[in-house]
Amino acid sequence: MALVHAVVRLDHHSADIIRFNASLTRQAHLAAHRHNTAQHESGVRDLHDYFSEVCDALAGLDAILITGNRTSLSDFRHYVEKHRPNLIDAIIAYETIDQPTDSQLVARARDYFDKYERMA
Repeated sequence: MALVHAVVRLDHHSADIIRFNASLTRQAHLAAHRHNTAQHESGVRDLHDYFSEVCDALAGLDAILITGNRTSLSDFRHYVEKHRPNLIDAIIAYETIDQPTDSQLVARARDYFDKYERMA
């Protein structure tokens, strides 16, 4: 069975992407790059590059749950809607969440996707 589901724990500094199916999980960690540029000293370009890397890592997945703090989720959602509309259908939900362990996060995502698939 291919890994077609993922849960992402996201903030402005890093993202943990956990792909999974019924019997297997695979985790990746992405970190934001910090350096000032002459054009965007505020770090906007760095954040866009980081969000672009996260989107690239999510390409080809059927169902994605994005978790994190409210500000990060809002910024990532805005980036996806503006720059990566092809991911919109794959992202099932954005959920504000504290800092669960990896196993708690996967268990929550499995429950979420089970409920979602039953409703679909």
